[in-house]
Amino acid sequence: MKTIVVTGGAGFIGSHLCERLVKDGHKVISLDNYFTGSRDNHVAGVEYREGHTKDINKLIPEAPDLIYHLGEYSRVAKSIEEPALVWDLNMEGTFGVLEYWREKNKEKKCKLVYAGSSTKMATPRPDGIAGRDLSPYTWAKASNTELVRNYGHWYNLPYSVAYFYNVYGPREQAGEYGTVIEIFRRKKLAGEPLPVRAPGTQERIYTHVNDTVNGLILVGEKGERDEYSIAAKESYPILEVAKLFGGAIEMLPARTTSRPSAAVDTDTRKIEALGWHQEHELTDYIASAR
Repeated sequence: MKTIVVTGGAGFIGSHLCERLVKDGHKVISLDNYFTGSRDNHVAGVEYREGHTKDINKLIPEAPDLIYHLGEYSRVAKSIEEPALVWDLNMEGTFGVLEYWREKNKEKKCKLVYAGSSTKMATPRPDGIAGRDLSPYTWAKASNTELVRNYGHWYNLPYSVAYFYNVYGPREQAGEYGTVIEIFRRKKLAGEPLPVRAPGTQERIYTHVNDTVNGLILVGEKGERDEYSIAAKESYPILEVAKLFGGAIEMLPARTTSRPSAAVDTDTRKIEALGWHQEHELTDYIASAR
């Protein structure tokens, strides 16, 4: 049995990860500020602590064997409106986690798995803007990935980075900080038109939360100082996804943060070498969720 800390443990992906870790017999401590996390996502057997990740050293004095750092602000377009919040949660918060990781390694070996953003690997837009420079969120995530890697080298600490790709599934959030599959699902159930940003041809990769968690478990157990893409093999234009749900579609103006394609680097050979394979497809989920 390991002692495992999950930041963002009351969130969408974090709650599924906590549930799996408890099932596997580990002691699990969640740290969440409940900005987008929910107490409705609490699962039995997890010890929940509330607070900011920059205060992790005070809130979790225990020395864990493994830290999964998922607890960051995670909306691309919305972050344009609130850069100070992104800085607070993703820069100051993650710095606190990295210092905690460094300090706890003085007591015993403690590995960090950082949840990176695949947005930084997106094809540059026609105007030359790269994925990492689309918004405060994408810049912060790309910068933190570099900082995790440097902490690993500066202080000889064990780490891995896992990249997510538009994760969907049970407990997914809608609303202002929601993600597209759940937004579409709820709009469809309510008989409302599905909002699609122009031009509608922008492609994305969608990966089920259970596949994502399976990848995180493997990266935590076997990943070594490397970066791993946990990505489904299929990609879909957003307009096609809306049509899979059926019903009316409302075309909206493009955002300044829009990008035309999914990430370029979706090579899953590294994660597959650890034993991962995709088990779920988006089309099946949509068919069951309509």
